[in-house]
Amino acid sequence: MTTTSEGIALRADLLGKKYGGKYGVRKGGWALRECDFALPVGRICALVGPNGAGKSTLLALAAGLLRPTEGTLEGPAREDLAYIAQAKPLHPRLTVADTLRMGRELNPGRWDDAAALRVVEGGGFSSDTLVHHLSGGQRTRVALALALGKRAGLLLLDEPMADLDPLARHQLMGLLMSDAAERGTTVVMSSHILTELEGACDHLMLLAGGRVRLDGAVDDLLAAHTLLTGPVADLAPHTVVDSRTTGRQLTALVRREGPIEGPWETAEPSLEELLLAHLRNPEGATA
Repeated sequence: MTTTSEGIALRADLLGKKYGGKYGVRKGGWALRECDFALPVGRICALVGPNGAGKSTLLALAAGLLRPTEGTLEGPAREDLAYIAQAKPLHPRLTVADTLRMGRELNPGRWDDAAALRVVEGGGFSSDTLVHHLSGGQRTRVALALALGKRAGLLLLDEPMADLDPLARHQLMGLLMSDAAERGTTVVMSSHILTELEGACDHLMLLAGGRVRLDGAVDDLLAAHTLLTGPVADLAPHTVVDSRTTGRQLTALVRREGPIEGPWETAEPSLEELLLAHLRNPEGATA
C-alpha cells in the first residue's frame, strides 16, 4: 500500500479481493469488486453494510494485512495507521501494563502514554491484570488504548464498540471522537449500531454485495435525498431509493433530480432513515 496524494487519507481504484477454495465467500469468491473511493484526511467515516458486504475485508486491506486481487489501495505507511480487528487479538499472558509497554516500545518517538491511560482508566481492572482475565469489553478498552497511544494519522476500527455496554460505549465513543477532532485523525469505523453513528461521523460509505453503493460527506448525502409522503403518484424524474405504500399513501426516499413537484409532504431524512432505505434496496444505492 502506497502513500496517497495530499488531502486524501485512503484511495481505492477498481479495488477487488477474491478468496479462493474453501475460503470463497460467494460464488466466484469475490469479497470486494470494482471499489472506487477517495476519503479526505480528517474525516470520521462510518463504514456500513449487511453481513458479508466486505467491510472487514476492506479494513484488512487498508491495514496491509491482505493484498488486493485487483486494483489498488493507497494509504499511509503502516507506522502511521492503527487497526483494531473485530477479534481484538491481544497476547493473553501479558498484563495490561506489559501490553501498553509493548505498544510504547514498538512505537518509539510517537507513543502517548497519557492518551492510552485515559482509555483504560475506569475499566474496572488493574494494570497487573492478565489480558486472559479481561472481559470482552475490557479487552476493547486495551485495544483502543493501543490504537490511540500510537498517535496514528489513520484509525481503522472494525466493530470497535460491539463488546461494550451502552454507558461504556457512550464514554469511549466520546473520547475517541474528541481525540480525533483535536488531532485531525482520520477514522474509518464499521458498525451495525446505526444510532452510534449519527452525530459522530461526518462521512459515510455503504458497502453491499462487495461494492461501494454510497460514498460521501454525510451532510451532502442527506441534502441530496428527500423523504416524501403523499398520495400514490409518479415520482419521475427522481431516483427512488426505497418506497412503501399503505392504502393510497406513499412514503418514499428519493434522490432529487431537480425541484420536487406534486402534492407531497417533504422532509430531509435522518441518517438512520437514509441508511435503512439504502440497505433495503442496495442495488438502487449506487452513488
